[in-house]
Amino acid sequence: MNKIFKNLDEQIAILKSRNLVINDVEKAKDILLRENYFFINGYRHMFLDGSNSKKFIDGTKFEELYATFVFDRNIRNIMFKHLLIVENNIKSIISYQLSKKYGFKEKDYLDPKNFTQDSLKVRQVHDVLNKMKRQIRVNGRQHTATLHYLSNYGYIPMWILVKVLSFGIIAELYNILKVEDQSAIADLYNLDVDTLSTYLYLLANFRNLCAHEDILYDHRTQKEIPDNKYHYLLDIDSTEGHYNYGKNDLFAVIIMLRQLLTKNEFDELITEISYEIDVLDGKVDTVPLNLILNKIGFPNNWRDIGKI
Repeated sequence: MNKIFKNLDEQIAILKSRNLVINDVEKAKDILLRENYFFINGYRHMFLDGSNSKKFIDGTKFEELYATFVFDRNIRNIMFKHLLIVENNIKSIISYQLSKKYGFKEKDYLDPKNFTQDSLKVRQVHDVLNKMKRQIRVNGRQHTATLHYLSNYGYIPMWILVKVLSFGIIAELYNILKVEDQSAIADLYNLDVDTLSTYLYLLANFRNLCAHEDILYDHRTQKEIPDNKYHYLLDIDSTEGHYNYGKNDLFAVIIMLRQLLTKNEFDELITEISYEIDVLDGKVDTVPLNLILNKIGFPNNWRDIGKI
């Protein structure tokens, strides 16, 4: 069945027919026009009366649905800001490591001999290096810094090239480094090579989600982060030995950022998220706060991670 266009009055009628309380119709129509019915309706699930129901829980107000939408937007902006810090840090560290060992001209640092010689990764090395060279061709003359180096020196050093590489390519680049280079970088974060590789892959996924303003609160990735001390010390609920939170959800991102940000940066993150959760708690009455927290993957004692 095709989805057909619905005007604002029809959108309001659908929401009302599903038991949503709308006290100020004109204000609701203005919000739907500016924010998009489809996106706001994407937050309905936690307010529905049963998993298979299309009806809202009795008493659910439009303002509660919209408050959840705004909460997700604000959390997304907070996470994005801190993910960009990690992205910039890892780009800087990788470029320093490669430049120090292999030289600062692309013909030197992009030499396949500088990367893993694992026979199972030959194609991957080839693909990643081609992606990087393509970025030089496509974007080299579109960015001020890269254009400056190309015009004045005829090459782009690694610490400038990373500016035009996506977080996803950086995650792939880390995966093809020689083990000793991977270890030198992972050691700076007190992580093992495989864990940092997983972290970069997942953080790139969440970073893109934030950048494209996708729904964040209930996002789950296919890959999971390894069990670590934060799961254990927070005594996170588990089912048959598998932790229920902090594996592939938004709290997993919090755990990763706990290990990748400085103490001050992480404290700021927790303060900003705490504020948004408190604001949401003041605006939503229909659903208990702990259910909303669990929906985004946060255990009830999530704030305690800052004390560990």
